[in-house]
Amino acid sequence: MRPSGRQTNEMRAVSIETGVTMHAEGSCLIKCGNTHVLCTATIDERVPPFLKNSGLGWVTAEYGMLPRATNTRMRREAKNGQSGRTQEIQRLIGRSLRAGVDRVALGERQIVVDCDVIQADGGTRCASITGGWVALKLAVQKLMKAGDVISDPLVDPVAAISCGIYAGQEVLDLDYPEDSEAGVDGNFVMTGGKLIEVQMSAEGATFTRDQMDKLLDLADKGVTELTAAQMAAVG
Repeated sequence: MRPSGRQTNEMRAVSIETGVTMHAEGSCLIKCGNTHVLCTATIDERVPPFLKNSGLGWVTAEYGMLPRATNTRMRREAKNGQSGRTQEIQRLIGRSLRAGVDRVALGERQIVVDCDVIQADGGTRCASITGGWVALKLAVQKLMKAGDVISDPLVDPVAAISCGIYAGQEVLDLDYPEDSEAGVDGNFVMTGGKLIEVQMSAEGATFTRDQMDKLLDLADKGVTELTAAQMAAVG
């Protein structure tokens, strides 16, 4: 039995509210159970120096957690410098979102996606990728409406979900009580039914090829549901 009472293949309730900030070109608040992440997308007509005059666009991301996003207060990273965990997560978000972008169609501009965790209950990086794509899509829609981009550079939705082995069972969408006790923990990033990145590790028990296949099947189910929520959010 899962602590939440969910079935092994059952996700937490997901909601995506768009247009939650007045200044960002794209924004949403994604809630995956008790994990809440504010995602904004900012259009910058400049690109990093290494892409200047290349004709290619760029998508990058930043990630952070508010001091009381967790059960005890964390010190602000703006004061103490980014942790290795934060750097790793925001690089994951950036390369995951770029995998679903036609950078030629985007044109020589950059879109920065900011993911700020308001409340954490497991799966913050996955929620950030899923919500980050929605914010990115809304920003691209503004570019297309203004005629600055001719064809949609976002080929397919990009979404991510966690899966793991908890109490000997393969389960979908781990919350914090499961994540902290899981024998195997994995994050799956997908687009168009294809894998972008898989992060899996044994954290208390090894796992078999058969178990990994079952986790992949669960991830595919979860991402399908998340993609439907994304498309409903962006219209």
